[in-house]
Amino acid sequence: MMQRKLSLIACLLAGSVLAYEGQAMLALFEPSEEFPAGEVGTIDDHGKNAFSLPYPGLTDEQKTDFVVGNSFFKKPWVEAPSSTTARDGLGPHFVANSCGACHALDGRGAPPDFKNGIQQEQPMALLLRLSIPGQPEPKPDPVYGGQLNNQAVRGVKPEGKVAIRYEEIHGQFADGTPYSLQKPHYQISQLAYGPLHKEIMISPRIAPQMIGLGLLEAIPEAAILQNATRQRQEGKGIAGQPNYVMDAFAGKELIGRFGWKANVGSVAQQTAGAFLGDIGITSSKNPHEECMPKQKDCLRAPNGGQPEIDDDKLAQVIFYSQTLAVPTRRDADSSDVLRGKQIFSDANCASCHTPSYKTAEFTAIPQLANQTIYPYTDLLLHDMGDGLADGRPDGRANGKQWKTPPLWGLGLVKTVNGHTRYLHDGRARNMLEAVLWHGGEAEASKQAVLKLSAADRDKLLKFLNSL
Repeated sequence: MMQRKLSLIACLLAGSVLAYEGQAMLALFEPSEEFPAGEVGTIDDHGKNAFSLPYPGLTDEQKTDFVVGNSFFKKPWVEAPSSTTARDGLGPHFVANSCGACHALDGRGAPPDFKNGIQQEQPMALLLRLSIPGQPEPKPDPVYGGQLNNQAVRGVKPEGKVAIRYEEIHGQFADGTPYSLQKPHYQISQLAYGPLHKEIMISPRIAPQMIGLGLLEAIPEAAILQNATRQRQEGKGIAGQPNYVMDAFAGKELIGRFGWKANVGSVAQQTAGAFLGDIGITSSKNPHEECMPKQKDCLRAPNGGQPEIDDDKLAQVIFYSQTLAVPTRRDADSSDVLRGKQIFSDANCASCHTPSYKTAEFTAIPQLANQTIYPYTDLLLHDMGDGLADGRPDGRANGKQWKTPPLWGLGLVKTVNGHTRYLHDGRARNMLEAVLWHGGEAEASKQAVLKLSAADRDKLLKFLNSL
């Protein structure tokens, strides 16, 4: 087996064109591709904990910070007042009682389960952003704020309940093979404080996986902007744009790298924001509970201290989030995967899902610097068409734009999280459905996939599952 693998690699590295089922297969295997976070920073674990392991090479002090950060990320917060003073202050309104409740095993969230067409639970890993039109940017809903919280502590009313209905959309590939997609519709009921604003804009957001965030933070800004320049020069209708957002930790505007609309510039900002918005935990950067003026019960609720998570513990959770390792790829050099890689490239998917970067100096965590990484993202905003539009601006992102998500770890989501739900709201039940929802700037790529034979569709999926 090893001899076969080495022979194939030698052949490919020599630049040979292999015949595969009568077609030219031009994609070459690059040995570094097996290590998406670099040879030093990639872990060889493909089991349930594949997204939960530390970046290799941490110092003893860093390992301690990772362990403590892991604890405050995964263990539940409780209502105040409590004898558990280090973890009290949950709510008053919240979506989940821990970071890990949404990012289970540091992986990807999913919409609520359905049984016999009936929604079984309230969403937790799927939340709804709220806003109304405003200048220079949209404003929070005046009654419910910037996010709907469907849970609350005792003595406080949950803001509302969310019901999801799916509409089936049918289509077929060029070879006649049928497919169906699920378009979600959201209804908010049992509103505790009166109606939503008449111009309310709602955007669903699923919890993404956590791996490799520090490495994404270490990508040079110039490389992200170069992606936009390259796409314009290619002249294929791809026009990625950076988002720029204020960052409380940097004290200045940063290029957006995180969030489904690149609406967050740093892991630190994302972490502190999620503590407040999703769990109701205040910090020095977000010192006030998100209780709106009409929410009198929320305003009266006790807190767990000011702030509820101190700077040291918050820094450890941030460090934990920055240093979750990326798993190695599987079967990266197999002929089927390499054929899928070529199809991916031929369909121009790699224009937005930019394969690789060299990370810059990263003072906070020097181990992340100068690594060749393969996240498959340009970290830019793209118009994805009417089918995926939420109609809600976010920073400089408009209602049709979404950030290109990284693809590393894609094929391990089922192993880690037990599902294959993809896209910003989890509507896609598998990878192929996710591709078929692409529109706008990605319409030509989708059309190329619709024309593939069943065999080539299978190889494209094998490539994606290898990431």
